[in-house]
Amino acid sequence: MPELNKKALSERDICTKFITPALAAGNKWDLMNQVREEVSFTKGRVIVRGKISIRGEPKRADYVLSDKPGLPLAVGKTKDNSHHDGLRDNGHTT
Repeated sequence: MPELNKKALSERDICTKFITPALAAGNKWDLMNQVREEVSFTKGRVIVRGKISIRGEPKRADYVLSDKPGLPLAVGKTKDNSHHDGLRDNGHTT
């Protein structure tokens, strides 16, 4: 089998090829009842200007892991392989 170029994979490819199989491995998570993919978990912040209000962009997660229905334990966002490992870079240096 040829070597897989992980840098060329999209976020969805990484989810399908690596994250979902890892969640299913060893029966740790029940994919049908405990894992939701591509979920909007907010409707977006409300922006008010005078008498007009609009909603901002909704927040989305690639994965929401739940112990029971309606009881989310973790929210996961996947990045493509062009991002560095570790925490998200928010412009601060330590």
